[in-house]
Amino acid sequence: MGKYMTDKKNTIKLSVIVPVYNVEPYLRRALDSVVEQTYKNLEIILVDDGSTNNDNRIGAVGDLILALNTYEVQDDILVAAADNLLDFSLTSLIEFFEKTGTSVIFYYHELDPARLKKCGVAELDDNGRVLSMEEKPAEPKSNCAVPPFYAYSKADLPKILKAIENGCRYDAPGNLAKHISEVSVLHAMEMPGKRIDIGSLDNYLALKDGK
Repeated sequence: MGKYMTDKKNTIKLSVIVPVYNVEPYLRRALDSVVEQTYKNLEIILVDDGSTNNDNRIGAVGDLILALNTYEVQDDILVAAADNLLDFSLTSLIEFFEKTGTSVIFYYHELDPARLKKCGVAELDDNGRVLSMEEKPAEPKSNCAVPPFYAYSKADLPKILKAIENGCRYDAPGNLAKHISEVSVLHAMEMPGKRIDIGSLDNYLALKDGK
């Protein structure tokens, strides 16, 4: 995967798969954000999951599985939430992925108990292996919050494709990381910068207003 990050001449085509549903008002801006990246040799693939409302949506994990099956993906994958702004490159995660040889995630130390209860929280051993993970825990077991950026090994793809039928919740993407930590080996590295969640209107407006 790291070859994409170091390919300064853009000689390798990178496939960007974007699940879409009920997003017509935002689609152009989302695609523009992909096209405007510095890496230009891109193949952009849109996958419509067929849902029409929240009652029949298949969730973030379901969307990922649909995309993997539809395009018969058989390679390492990078999964990133679109509603986040970063002040750092994801290159560090890819380098960590290649160093460990396992699927990997970021974490950061969140000291606000109220915030911890609204995100994924991981327990780590001394070597950075994820021992347990839980989405929006009522009683967080650590202060290691997990943002929505994941690099999954192709060796774990069969486990990902079977995740929902094996009990993984389909809604939040962090549930898949939790599942992989239980059926495979998952490591975590500390996030090297800051992220801003603009997934809610309040967060977006606060950022826009400079608050």
